[in-house]
Amino acid sequence: MSTTKAKVPMYIGTDGRELRRVLASSYVGSMIEYYDFVLYAAASGLIFNRLFFNDLPPAIATIAAFATLAVGFVVRPLGAIIFGYFGDRVGRKSVLVLTMSMMGIATALMAVLPTRDQAGVLAPILLIVLRIVQGVSVGGEWGGAALMAFEHANPQRRGFAAVFATAGQPTGSLLAGVVLALFALMPEDQFLGWGWRVPFALSAVLVVFGLWIRIRVSESPLFVEEKRRRETTTEKVRAPLIEVLRRPGILILAFVALLAPFLSFTLSGAFGITYGATHGLTTSSVLFISSAGSLVCIVGELFFAALSDRVGRRPVMIGGVIAGAVLAWPFFALLQTGTAWGALLAFALINGVAIGATFGPLAAFMGERFHTGSRFTGLSLGYQIAATIGGGFGPLILTALIAGNPSDVSPIVWFIAGVAVLSIVALLLSKERAVEAPVSVGVSGTTTEETPAQVADVATARHAGAAEPVPGEAAR
Repeated sequence: MSTTKAKVPMYIGTDGRELRRVLASSYVGSMIEYYDFVLYAAASGLIFNRLFFNDLPPAIATIAAFATLAVGFVVRPLGAIIFGYFGDRVGRKSVLVLTMSMMGIATALMAVLPTRDQAGVLAPILLIVLRIVQGVSVGGEWGGAALMAFEHANPQRRGFAAVFATAGQPTGSLLAGVVLALFALMPEDQFLGWGWRVPFALSAVLVVFGLWIRIRVSESPLFVEEKRRRETTTEKVRAPLIEVLRRPGILILAFVALLAPFLSFTLSGAFGITYGATHGLTTSSVLFISSAGSLVCIVGELFFAALSDRVGRRPVMIGGVIAGAVLAWPFFALLQTGTAWGALLAFALINGVAIGATFGPLAAFMGERFHTGSRFTGLSLGYQIAATIGGGFGPLILTALIAGNPSDVSPIVWFIAGVAVLSIVALLLSKERAVEAPVSVGVSGTTTEETPAQVADVATARHAGAAEPVPGEAAR
């Protein structure tokens, strides 16, 4: 029986309320995660270099502060492996409760850290320890949040469902930027004395709210079925990491495909903010403008995620990668005007088009790379390795490229273009669905497995622009 796209529900089973709770949990959890993470990133070059490394020359102090930022990225793959294992073996929900608690506690404790003048060398050591806790928890948070939405949703609507975890990231970035910018308007001595601590303390309030939402959702139905299958099967069950590494090509292609998107994310984030602040904009104004760009990013991600449900993940993401390369030069040209309108347009274009079109379908694209039993590990590991290279070391690479001549951004533009080519090739070599017959829960609520014929029907429908057949429809 054929169906139209408008008749396809977003949820599986008979009740859509549970999916709404899951989407809210994914969105809020990811928002809190990135509020904490971006707050630290912004504070590194504005505050921590002056309070925790003030015994060093200013330039060295800034480098030291940014090094603690990089530490958080370096340990993210470790978090992906650790929490990926428990997420694939114990459950998605319990891991997400733990990661959110760890992230929130670490950020809240930063609000009461003693400074270098108060505690000597112990102060930066404590800062680094808390940063490591942040990084490890982030390694498991995004992957689990994306999977809860992905695995609760109708297979035809997974792009739009899973994007709620991704859309929470720019929301958290926006919130962190606005809150920090407001306190940055204080007199400098008050801001450095106590004002900077308040945004970090607010994390505790956000975490309590997030945990209240997250505890109320049910476990992923696909994970429940996979756990039941493992308990009844006699076959040897491999560790999730081993299962992922048995098919290294999928992981490598996914990692390379995400490099260009994360480079665009870096361009609109730490590096772009710093570049704008050195070309005529005040710190508070560039923070407000980048926050507005995050708002545009949310809209873009939602739109392109929904589009990917109709035309496929790869075409949309390839378009976003191309846009990121093409917009790199205008981005710098607009920032070099030193005007608020120029910066606003620059951040809006990068966030809305380049980041929106790549990060919108990203969660569903990654979820469709791996089987249920190793999906948490595979998705998180591929994502976090790309984040470490593109997001953690991206600012350092871009800064080094123009170190000799800060007014000449052509090396950065060419570098972005080269990485874009690599990501496009990886996307072209990737299958639309790396897992050809994913286990899924049918619309009727029964668990089924898509047959090769059903997968072929999906591909044919996509090519023709028609609605995809719903897995489990024939059984119904």
